[in-house]
Amino acid sequence: MDDEFNMSLRKFLKQVGVTSQQAIEDAIRSAGAAAHGKQLNVKMVLTIDEIGMTHTVDGKIKGPAA
Repeated sequence: MDDEFNMSLRKFLKQVGVTSQQAIEDAIRSAGAAAHGKQLNVKMVLTIDEIGMTHTVDGKIKGPAA
């Protein structure tokens, strides 16, 4: 792949990582005690409509200690 593609992909993935972490942290804070110490199932779905691509990543996050 070419350099322009690689740079745009890295920029997008950095934005996804940073904004997703912020959104998760905000949601965990808002959930309060409901998330403390609990195993939380997470799912990230990535789509590129123009080429019919869907990629799903499932995982788990342990909520913060009280």
